[in-house]
Amino acid sequence: MALTDPSKRLEAIPPYMFAELERKVADKRAAGIDVISLGIGDPDLPTFPHIVAAMQAAVADPGTHRYPSNRGRAELREALARFYDRRFGVTIDPGTQVIPAIGAKECIYNLCFAFLDPGDVALASDPGYPVYTGGPVLAGADVEVLPLLPELGFAPDLEAIDSDALRRARLLFLNYPNNPTGAVVPTGLFERAVALAREHEILVVHDNAYSETTYDGYVAPSFLATPGADEVGVEVFSLSKGYNMTGWRCAAILGNADAISTYWRLKTNVDSGLFEAVQLAGAAALDGPDGPREEMNAIYARRRDLVVAALREIGVAVEPPKGTIYVWAPVPDGYTSASFCEHVLEEAAVVISPGSMYGPSGEGFFRISLTTPDEQLAEAVERMREHLR
Repeated sequence: MALTDPSKRLEAIPPYMFAELERKVADKRAAGIDVISLGIGDPDLPTFPHIVAAMQAAVADPGTHRYPSNRGRAELREALARFYDRRFGVTIDPGTQVIPAIGAKECIYNLCFAFLDPGDVALASDPGYPVYTGGPVLAGADVEVLPLLPELGFAPDLEAIDSDALRRARLLFLNYPNNPTGAVVPTGLFERAVALAREHEILVVHDNAYSETTYDGYVAPSFLATPGADEVGVEVFSLSKGYNMTGWRCAAILGNADAISTYWRLKTNVDSGLFEAVQLAGAAALDGPDGPREEMNAIYARRRDLVVAALREIGVAVEPPKGTIYVWAPVPDGYTSASFCEHVLEEAAVVISPGSMYGPSGEGFFRISLTTPDEQLAEAVERMREHLR
């Protein structure tokens, strides 16, 4: 074995897909091609001013400059409890049922190491966020992918899970509003997940990254508002998309106190917690006005409608999503996910994401992100109309 050969566990997972998208864009631009990327979901809009002001004040306070507690500052934990009560009608004990996390990605990854051993199984939505499958593999566990079925509203059929996988399962990953499909949670799915978790002693992990990014009057629920959810599950709440704070890495895990205690035990051996100035800014975000977020969602809704109209003009049958910052659409006849996205890149110099990047059940679809400035997005859809009609 060579000095720099990766470990076997690292070899077991593919390169992180967004790194591949960034490489493709860089290669085209280096060749002098004006590429517009609609691939990565990183908001182009700035963080809301009242959050930035709170961060500036917190950074200026020397009291925030030392090692942060792994349990998090009381200000953020209490702000999260207030937010969950006000927004979802969920009662959270800020002392035992919430811990800040350095982004949802870190939290989901650490949950895998906190709860999975070799031979255990994680049940992961397919298509889905890559950490749902990569995290368990790196922890030495197995993954059973649960196809998100269009006929079920992009929900998994929980009754069709392989019996052996169900016997060995310890974690179930869900995510609504859903990335990449944009689907909202179908009626009864959370209740069925609670029943399954109770029967088989599985911890449900609901990735709640997009509850604050919704359209057409839709209001997304919290998994924890489901009766019995706090007995069998946790929710990972992220401020990244709903508050334009992707670079701030501000999230939290909430719910079952015993599960959170186990997560905290792992976390104490991994990092020193979230920078306290970011925690105070996160509290300001949660306690702040709703107006900036409503204005942001209006911008995304306008962009969504622009993209949907353009796709329909070129013959793509697509429905406008009620949540997330993505449009998920079927590829035209005669293409695979990868070949269609390659065609769009070569013909229109526009980057879109093949659905197959998000799991086997993503084949036959592609994803467009709405996080591109209006002028560039308009140019991108015009190129698609011109070259792909």
